[in-house]
Amino acid sequence: MAASALSRPSRRRWKFPKETLIFWLVLTPLAIAVILPLFYMTAMAFTPEQDQLVWPIQWIPQHPTAINFQHIFSDATLPVARWFMNSVLVASVGMLIVLFLSSLSAYAFARLEFPGRSAIFSLLLVSLMIPGAVTLIPSFLLLRDLQLLDTYHAIWWPGAASVGGIFLLRQHFFAIPKDLEDAANVDGAGRFRIYWQICLPLVRSAMIALAIFTFLGFWNDLFWPLIVLSDRANLTLPIGLLVLSQGSYIQRGLAFAGAFIGSAPPLVFYAVFQRQIIQGITTAGLAGR
Repeated sequence: MAASALSRPSRRRWKFPKETLIFWLVLTPLAIAVILPLFYMTAMAFTPEQDQLVWPIQWIPQHPTAINFQHIFSDATLPVARWFMNSVLVASVGMLIVLFLSSLSAYAFARLEFPGRSAIFSLLLVSLMIPGAVTLIPSFLLLRDLQLLDTYHAIWWPGAASVGGIFLLRQHFFAIPKDLEDAANVDGAGRFRIYWQICLPLVRSAMIALAIFTFLGFWNDLFWPLIVLSDRANLTLPIGLLVLSQGSYIQRGLAFAGAFIGSAPPLVFYAVFQRQIIQGITTAGLAGR
């Protein structure tokens, strides 16, 4: 009996870690709460108008069709394609402006010595606590006096100084060894060349993360463009989606199709660059300053 007992292979009991179980129990409902509306929006975008209010909900359309998208892109009174390109232009140019100005400012705060550097940076951080509603009217009046209303400059320049982006990139610039700059100085490189060719490539992950967050911020912004834009041809896609849900265009199929068009680029961006986003965020404080 002892020999047979020893000859049996020992069975290991697989234990599910308690922390992992809690992790799944908490995040699974949250994931469902996020994915379910997106799945419903996609299903309704490809559902005919007469089946929009069918109960129970058709999570997989019984008669899938692209008629809602055809209606949107063929209706001359609904320039969705133009609104889409307007959003691409606003988000792309705004992203480039924020990246350039934020990286320049972050490099100056991290690598240059000048009087009041710490005080100015502390003042910038304090400005993060000021609600946007406080500066809404002064910004609008300033843009009016500069005759920038109903132009994309009214969207780009108020958000060009990103304090969050400056803080993120400053932490990464701090982590760059000083010896690299000293070697470049010996070789005759100027300050801007050191910033552009040496330091900027070393913070690539943070730049990509900031670029995606900034692009999505401009892309999804509704409140400020709704205030400063008035010409129908200059509207961005979020404002255009309001047009789809008002007046004579109150059709669920068109509204869901427009929402699908507006949601697709951010989802694709995150799916492609999610590793860079996570890496840029997790390494933001490694410099320790």
